[in-house]
Amino acid sequence: MAATVKQHVQLALSLPPRLRTFLARYPPASILPAGADPETHKTPYQEESPNPFMPTKHPITGKWHNPKYSLRRQAELVKLAQEHGVEELLPFTRKLNEEKLRKRVELGLRVKGTGVGEKVKGHKHERTLVAKMEKRREAMLAMPELIREWKKVGKRNWTKFPK
Repeated sequence: MAATVKQHVQLALSLPPRLRTFLARYPPASILPAGADPETHKTPYQEESPNPFMPTKHPITGKWHNPKYSLRRQAELVKLAQEHGVEELLPFTRKLNEEKLRKRVELGLRVKGTGVGEKVKGHKHERTLVAKMEKRREAMLAMPELIREWKKVGKRNWTKFPK
């Protein structure tokens, strides 16, 4: 038991200061001491805001307060936690990998034309490129016959000038 406590302490000390400070202020229930009730064993920060990543509604005025950590700071904390393998210790946020994957699966790419049977609109020159290149290929295949006809008829009697 003493060896595991020392390992946990070493792991905690190996974390960057920002992540260590966050986990000290908002410890997850999984790292609380054995037998401690998560509802009664709260830090002053947790009493003020249980999840610092979510907005809170004031109980009396009903006014919404912004999260304690902005989305940018949440993303930075999640990246730090991912690098050190402690992402599951963070409270829920939109920036967690599982949440991002769930949202991607639920909503898809949300780009028009990426669904089944759809085409991306694209620019006009991109849409007409295939037909134009096919027409050009057919014209090149017919070119030897056209040259023979030109030499036979001559410039004066030529009627197939492009419009």
